Amino acid sequence: MPNFAANISMMFNEVGFLDRFEAASKAGFRAVEFLFPYEHPKGKLAEALKRNGLELALHNMVPGDWSKGERGIACHPDRIAEFEANLPKAIEYAAALQAPQVNCLAGIAPPGVAPEKLRETFVRNMKYAAPRLKDAGVRLVTEPINNRDIPGFYLNTSAQAESILDEVDSDNLFIQYDVYHMQIMEGDLAPTFERLLPKIRHMQIADTPGRHEPGTGEINYDFLFRHFDRVGYQGWIGCEYKPATGTVDGLGWFEPFKKR
Repeated sequence: MPNFAANISMMFNEVGFLDRFEAASKAGFRAVEFLFPYEHPKGKLAEALKRNGLELALHNMVPGDWSKGERGIACHPDRIAEFEANLPKAIEYAAALQAPQVNCLAGIAPPGVAPEKLRETFVRNMKYAAPRLKDAGVRLVTEPINNRDIPGFYLNTSAQAESILDEVDSDNLFIQYDVYHMQIMEGDLAPTFERLLPKIRHMQIADTPGRHEPGTGEINYDFLFRHFDRVGYQGWIGCEYKPATGTVDGLGWFEPFKKR
């Protein structure tokens, strides 16, 4: 049976962020994930997880200035030093919150930079981060994202992510496979996921169009959930969707999976 983690950056936003841990637990989730922990003290987040009997499935590395539209800096040739300087913060939070993995957002490609330079920079940064995270007992994943929601995002397809992993050649770099993004970019979800399974350590779900909960759009999640079980996926599935109405009102799809 799939293991679902509530993405509380997008779900349960009827209440304040620190109250979403309790809301997720009461709804039947055993784990949560979120975009970024860095504006909250580590101790408060750790206490919220412990108090509500939750695991942390994943959080993202520092993305640059999110409020100004930045979505990662790992492909930016002029920000390598900043990427390296931010890595210890991601490690520090992951350790304090017992997160097994962190996601590195590749970022929006800066204008005027040649594609080969973008790739060289991204590969270089993954080679830098992967062993340092491994030393801290944390996996590194990176996520292809569709270029409709984030125009210009550097990493767009599963094939591109696989190629990056092959070039980095690290035993601590994996793919975060987001079904929503990959349905938009390439489709062919089930066979692609099965083929890439050894390289996938985290996944996320939402339906399309709308990025709402499973069952609201075109993706056959009843089939996919059985498929993920059949091929042997063991990781968390992050529910990174925007509730179509209220979070709790939209959890009918989750009822079969609530038993702990």
